[in-house]
Amino acid sequence: MQFIIVTGMSGSGKSCAMNVLEDIGFYCIDNMPPQLLTKFADICMHSKGQLDRVAVAVDIRSGDMFGEVFDRWKMLKEMADLDVKILYLEANDEVIIKRYKETRRKHPLDEKFSSCLHKAIAFEREQLSPLREVADYYVESSYLSTSQLKEEIKGLFLEKNSDSMIIKIMSFGYKYGVSTEADLVFDVRCLPNPYYVKELRAMTGCDSSVRDYVMSFEQSKILLDKIEDLLDFLIPLYVHEGKSQLVIAFGCTGGKHRSITFTELVSDYLTKKGLRVQKSHRDINKDIAYYRT
Repeated sequence: MQFIIVTGMSGSGKSCAMNVLEDIGFYCIDNMPPQLLTKFADICMHSKGQLDRVAVAVDIRSGDMFGEVFDRWKMLKEMADLDVKILYLEANDEVIIKRYKETRRKHPLDEKFSSCLHKAIAFEREQLSPLREVADYYVESSYLSTSQLKEEIKGLFLEKNSDSMIIKIMSFGYKYGVSTEADLVFDVRCLPNPYYVKELRAMTGCDSSVRDYVMSFEQSKILLDKIEDLLDFLIPLYVHEGKSQLVIAFGCTGGKHRSITFTELVSDYLTKKGLRVQKSHRDINKDIAYYRT
């Protein structure tokens, strides 16, 4: 089981790192008291595989409790079947001060040092020093943009960057309303409609006979080729931008035949390319009786 402790300087980008880890499939908990680390790890170990990739943020926000974090880390290292790693984020003093001024947020040690940010940062570095020395991953974020920091984190925990983005492909019927969640919408009502073939009317694009009919036309084949070519171009751009989810929708009149056909075929195409794909058919069960008449 992967167990990542995310720590480092306040203002160094830990929240961004946690967001990225959550997007790529980690179960994330922010600001966990060090005393709970071993108990939580034990719960995860007995979750029957439901919690096999976990990330917890532990830092100076724990106050005096933070002093126990090093000992708790050593206890975690001794637990069998637990792959414990520390991700440490760093930034220089000037950048941290600038970030706090821009966000107008208070440093966790603001009251302890009477709003003296320099003293708070120096104390925090001292407290974090033991973890910094044993960190498995070290990220210096001083001169990284948010998108660059995201790419850095993805690079540490993903075999390939495209794993960071889930592609949801869905079919819908225009008669029930256009999909409002889609990033890309393709209208396939321009293609011959199986609804007018009596033998196919009660079927859907999930049936091979319907797909064979839709794809028997030259315009359907050309359209599918062009859509696949467009997605081959666009998807790497969305991944590079840091997009965590891309929703692609195919619409036809009733959401039963042509849109499902293209959803199935494009899903298969992208899955074979090793991308994370989820597919759904929004309107497949609507007006079933009407289609069977």
